[in-house]
Amino acid sequence: MREITPITARLLPGMLCLNERELARLAKLIYARAGIVVNVQKKEMIFNRLSRRVRELNLTTFSQYAALLESHPEHPEWQAFINALTTNLTSFFRESHHFPILAEHARLRPKDYRVWCTAAATGEEPCSIAMTLDEVLGAGTRVWASDIDTEVLAKAQAGIYRFRDIQMLTQAQRRHYFLRGAGEHYANVKVKPALLASIQYQQINLLDEHWPLSQPFDAIFCRNVMIYFDATTQLRLLERFSRLLKPGGLLFVGHSEHFNHPALPLRLRGQSVYERMEDLR
Repeated sequence: MREITPITARLLPGMLCLNERELARLAKLIYARAGIVVNVQKKEMIFNRLSRRVRELNLTTFSQYAALLESHPEHPEWQAFINALTTNLTSFFRESHHFPILAEHARLRPKDYRVWCTAAATGEEPCSIAMTLDEVLGAGTRVWASDIDTEVLAKAQAGIYRFRDIQMLTQAQRRHYFLRGAGEHYANVKVKPALLASIQYQQINLLDEHWPLSQPFDAIFCRNVMIYFDATTQLRLLERFSRLLKPGGLLFVGHSEHFNHPALPLRLRGQSVYERMEDLR
C-alpha cells in the first residue's frame, strides 16, 4: 500500500482542509467581534485551534462553521470561537520591572488605589498585582481583572496552579498567599481566599462600546494585548484607557508595544509605562 503523507491526508474525502477563502471569512469574523487581526501566516494555528470545534459540531467544512457564526450573531458558539483564537501566555510577575514601579506609585497614592488588569488570562497577572498592592497597602479589593475568554477566567477565579508555577516567588510570598495541596493534589497550590477576594473578575470584550467598570483607575495593565490589534483599534483603546485613568495614573503595556500619538494625554514614563499627564475635559 502506498504511504499517505500528511499533505495528501488533508485532501482525502472527509478530512478537513482550510482554504484561503475560508481563512479570510474567519479572519473577518474574529476581527469584527474581538478586534484580533489574523493573516495567512497564522493559517496553521487557525486550523489547529478550530478544527476541533468544527468536528464537535458535526460539520464537514470551515465554510459551514463560518456560515453558522455569520447567520447566528448570538449563538453560543461565538464564545467558543473567541476562546479558541485568543492567546493566553502568562506567568507570575511576568515583565517583573513593572511591579516595583506599581508599588512605588501605590505608596505615593494610597487612598482608594484601583487597578484594572484588562487581560487576566488564567489569573497570574492580577494575582501578581494584588500581591504587590497587599505588600504596600494591606488587604482590600483593589484589582479589577477582565478577559474576553470565559474558559481562562474560570481558571483564574478558581485560583489553582501548579507548585512549580510559583517557584519564582519568594518563600514569604509562597507561604503568605498560597496553600499547598495535600495527597494527590500535592503538586498544586491554591491562592488563599484573602488574596482572591481582593480581585474582582469579570468578562469584558475590549471592543464593546460599554465597559461595566467603576472608574477611574490609578493604573491599567494592558500588556501584550494590543499587538493583536491594528493601529485604528489601538488608538481607540488608548483614548478610552486615558479617560479611565486618574491624572497621574499609569498605563502598563508589553515590552514590544510602543505608542506615539501626540493627541493622547499619555507620556512615556519608563520602559513600557505611560503616565496620564493632565485632566481630561
